[in-house]
Amino acid sequence: MKAPVRLPIFPLPSVVLFPGCLAPLHVFEPRYRQMTADVLEGDRRIGMVTVRPEAVHLMEGDPPVYEVGCAGFIARHEQLADGRYHLVLHGTQRFRIERQEPPADGRLYRIAEVAELEDPPGLDEGRSAKLRKEVVARLRQIARRSGSGELGELPFERLEILDHASFANTLCQAIGFPTPEKQGLLEAGDVAERLARLEGLLAFHLASMSGPHQPGGRDTVH
Repeated sequence: MKAPVRLPIFPLPSVVLFPGCLAPLHVFEPRYRQMTADVLEGDRRIGMVTVRPEAVHLMEGDPPVYEVGCAGFIARHEQLADGRYHLVLHGTQRFRIERQEPPADGRLYRIAEVAELEDPPGLDEGRSAKLRKEVVARLRQIARRSGSGELGELPFERLEILDHASFANTLCQAIGFPTPEKQGLLEAGDVAERLARLEGLLAFHLASMSGPHQPGGRDTVH
């Protein structure tokens, strides 16, 4: 059994990072500027975690977060004159928080001991391939109904060359699902389960579209 890994955690209310994907971030709070400076001197890894919806009003403190997050490697960074940072994180590894260390001894941010989560071996190739085709079919249906927007501009040809895990993670990151739904996708135990959840969410949003065009409607995929 692997020893727990220690990661500084960066809780945000609306960012869910997936392995293999990129997330641009703007770091402005003093505690997370300190965290960024510290990790840039170390292994450049941050544990991205999502604040629970019922605790968003507690952001100024240390709000409760979902247990499952994703480590991100600082691929690019720019420090501004006033100390703020622009970062691009590259998702590397899902994890589950085992224990948290509150701010202490001049450290303004939390650190967590995490267990890295691996997709189980033995990918169900047949099921994954079938679900992948269903996901693409749903996306094309939504793009046709919505008429325009990001789904209509998805690079289907480039998506086709990705392996199943990269395909699933790329779409989970790119599609504008509500944050709790994205979190559920991140927590899926393996690639086939993630594809199944993704197909289910797309089917729901497709069913919620009342017609060829739905300005101001309930559909939240964008």
